[in-house]
Amino acid sequence: MPHSARRTVTLRDVAAAAGVSVPTASRVLGGSSREVRPEHRQRVLAAAAALRYTADASARAMRRANDSIAVVADDLTTPSMGMAAAAMERQARAAGAFVTVSSTFGASERQLETVRLQRALRPRALILTSSRLHSHALGGRLLDELLGYERDGGRVVILGDTDMPFDSISFDNYGAARELAAYVAESGHRHVTILAGARGRGNVSARTAGFVDGLRGGGVEERHIHIAHCAVSREGGFEAARQLVAEGLEPPHAVLAANDTIAIGAMSAFRAAGVPVPADVSLTGFDDIELATDLTPRLTTVSLPLAEAGAEAVRRALAHPAETEHLMMRGRLVVRDSTAPRAV
Repeated sequence: MPHSARRTVTLRDVAAAAGVSVPTASRVLGGSSREVRPEHRQRVLAAAAALRYTADASARAMRRANDSIAVVADDLTTPSMGMAAAAMERQARAAGAFVTVSSTFGASERQLETVRLQRALRPRALILTSSRLHSHALGGRLLDELLGYERDGGRVVILGDTDMPFDSISFDNYGAARELAAYVAESGHRHVTILAGARGRGNVSARTAGFVDGLRGGGVEERHIHIAHCAVSREGGFEAARQLVAEGLEPPHAVLAANDTIAIGAMSAFRAAGVPVPADVSLTGFDDIELATDLTPRLTTVSLPLAEAGAEAVRRALAHPAETEHLMMRGRLVVRDSTAPRAV
């Protein structure tokens, strides 16, 4: 004899069981940033678990899953993200799927809210792109949400550094930065400034560490290595380079930027100040975005396989491997016109 379908549990049911208002239950289960009293939060979570509210909602969604791949990114405005996202779209379409993209600006709460929203929209897979995703973020709530999504049949892939137990693709930022810095040191530069980007940002922090070790290994004295932090943007690079010139730039000098966008801003500042590149200042970037070859002079940089990583993320999102895999891709030093050798 067939079983009758279990009645759909609503948010109102959870609120009634917890003895709270519907808006309060919604704030707890929807990941709102508004404060909820701890005792109310505990009652709502207990009621939702008892009524199987979250599990049932997710399971119903996954049974009706579509062919979308939801990409949750830190910042959609960066050229590097654009290159990866374009490759994701091409790979997804070739497999009969399509990509949707959301931006979180790297904020953990927004990442959690976006993942919860995407679960309700029932994508086939989630790809999170971020410079660093910690399993302990938000007390483990983001990890719990992603694990729940996978238990309900979804797939999670992370493009970036992470300690989470999902398939991931990352870049050897440290190793590539060390190679670039070693090249600069071998070219005879003995006074170097690193435009390091924002403090605490995973990928640029690894690049800065690689720059420093590569310069030291190449014979540059530590007292002649200056680290300047700036916004990870063209404007950040412009302001940092403008300040460097104002403080007195000792040519010949080398400036190593944490990414190409910072380097492009720095090049504009040097040009505005009448400081020729590479005659007085050798300048390098990182990523090898399309604009790097359109500059005058063309930018020496590290070419990261951003498009390859984006396509691989989609391939893994659509696959069902038996074990979790962590792939690290390497960059390639590309020497162009913005650097010049110096006499040692």
